[in-house]
Amino acid sequence: MLKRISYGKSFITVLIIFLAAAFFLFSLTFELKAEQGEEINFTILHTNDEHSALIPHFAGDSYSASDNQEGTDSKLGGFARLAAQIKAIRARKEAQGEELLVLNAGDFIGGSIFSWLNTRGYAPELKILQQLEYDIAVIGNHEFDYGPDLLADYLKEAGYPAAHEQTKILASNLEAPVDHVLSTDNLYQDTHIIELEAGLKIGFFSLIGKDAVDVIAEKGDMKFLDQHQTARNKIAELKEKDAELIIAITHSGVAEDRELAKQVEGIDIIVGGHDHTALFEPIIEENTIIVQADSYLKYLGQLNLAYYPDNQELKIINQEKNNEFLITLDDGVEEDEEIAEVVSEYTAHLNELIAEMTRNNYQDIEEIISYSDFKLVNQPPRSETPLGNFVTDAMRIITEQSTDKKVDIALIGSGNIRQPIVPDQEGGISFYNLANVVSLGEGYDGYPGYPIISVYFTGEEVAHLLEVAVLLEELMEPHYFLHFSGLRYDYNIDDAVLFKVPFLDIPIPTTRAVKNIEIFTGEGIQPLNDPEAYETLEKNEEKLYHLVTDAYVFSFLPLVEELLPHIEFEAKTEAGNPVSLADTADLTLAYQNRELKVWDTVINYAAIFGEDNAKIPDYYRDTSARINQIEARSYSELIIIALSIIIVVSLALFIYKKKKK
Repeated sequence: MLKRISYGKSFITVLIIFLAAAFFLFSLTFELKAEQGEEINFTILHTNDEHSALIPHFAGDSYSASDNQEGTDSKLGGFARLAAQIKAIRARKEAQGEELLVLNAGDFIGGSIFSWLNTRGYAPELKILQQLEYDIAVIGNHEFDYGPDLLADYLKEAGYPAAHEQTKILASNLEAPVDHVLSTDNLYQDTHIIELEAGLKIGFFSLIGKDAVDVIAEKGDMKFLDQHQTARNKIAELKEKDAELIIAITHSGVAEDRELAKQVEGIDIIVGGHDHTALFEPIIEENTIIVQADSYLKYLGQLNLAYYPDNQELKIINQEKNNEFLITLDDGVEEDEEIAEVVSEYTAHLNELIAEMTRNNYQDIEEIISYSDFKLVNQPPRSETPLGNFVTDAMRIITEQSTDKKVDIALIGSGNIRQPIVPDQEGGISFYNLANVVSLGEGYDGYPGYPIISVYFTGEEVAHLLEVAVLLEELMEPHYFLHFSGLRYDYNIDDAVLFKVPFLDIPIPTTRAVKNIEIFTGEGIQPLNDPEAYETLEKNEEKLYHLVTDAYVFSFLPLVEELLPHIEFEAKTEAGNPVSLADTADLTLAYQNRELKVWDTVINYAAIFGEDNAKIPDYYRDTSARINQIEARSYSELIIIALSIIIVVSLALFIYKKKKK
């Protein structure tokens, strides 16, 4: 009995000591949490619009009239440099006990010829993002470049759905059909919550913006929900799960991001993409922090943050830490060896594909095709550019050579001209640099690159097409602007739209904006100052003109007819027989046992000037007066003047008759 009592007392003593120790540890933990609650520091690293730019490239995007010097641009970007920078920052943050989030804001594929590997069962971009321990990547418009089915194959190749554990794929306002593999196999998700070790819960959702949805190449049966309502719904869901901070990862562009911040409450941070904007300082809109890191891995975005749980305040502390918001990925960043080796393997696969497509004419993406002592720029937006002229000349001249048929007109949209042509320090222009300019899309033959579409239109339809081009400039985003070869025209932008239908915002075009159209009648490069090389096109001509474009631009013609029913286009064969706009595949041209691609024409055109180390002509240093905006009284002004004259005359007659009585 005594033993039992003694044992009980000792047990109680041990229990009291244990509880006291546990209470002490709990108190210590609580104190640490409380201290952490005063200020939780964390960092967001972010990229967007990588566009399959696995290797460094000559950016050349910043252009001024005086910036024509050889070798003024150094190579930027590349996944190996990105890897080195992320790994270095991660190591520093771990040493400091600070947590790191790494985010992608969409368009990690499309825009570089490395995306051509997607059509051959590879997923290089996303696999590398996983190796770099990105927490989240989102789906943008270029993820659909090869259609929803191939996107599903791509995600599966990258290891999804299991790979969500490593790098979450978000697409909150994408609604794939319930029976589509994107849905059935859980290849993307709506929201995600990350809880930092300090206890802070951060909720994430993503949006594909309005403009991004509009320019998706192949939507298939995909639906895209209203961006603002989706945001409200996802914010509510995340807050129900106790998210304390809300981050929207958007592929929308800065303008839409600002609109989102104004219209939707509860978003703390927007990590954006789509319009390739370098925000060297965040935009603060309605207390929402907006960041974006340009494109093609020129920069790694860095956002240092402090969160105060007591008052739920979020503070940017980059300046306190003396850190830039955008870290330049130039040659000052030494490449990470591990990722450089991965990139090298994918480069070998790409070289094999190029050799296959060109019948071994080209076997190395770094092969020099041509030379230049200036860069061919695709800026400014909404205007004729030297590069737009070069590409359309290539389409017209090389298609003519390939088919032995006169090509009168070539056109392409600005959105399909992805990068400037920038020579290296020795003036060389590589296959990679040239092909990247027009690398988008896939043909009906299964090979990458938009095919050349060959059709015939009457002179009247050509005139209508130019009227549509003016409307696109006036009403749409810059990537809809059309470049031409084989003609030149004058227009008055003020005459494009007579008025818009109230409340519906539907434009009523005048079809009187284009004032003068001239068709180039010669061969080769159309001259700037040779009137005899052109003949005037009358707007009611029934004569047929041979026109070439790419499949992407051609696909918009039915939409034009739908929006502007009084403007009709009837594609025809050389003999004048109508062909359906839906039968686009029948309008492609054969070339080397496949379709003739836009990139074929650009490579082959540049190669002409590369013979015997010759250079691209100075003609392409500047524009050549093909698209000319003129100032004149607008159509609507003339109507108003005419009405005013009628009213004044009527009033004068009325007063005159009154006096006579």
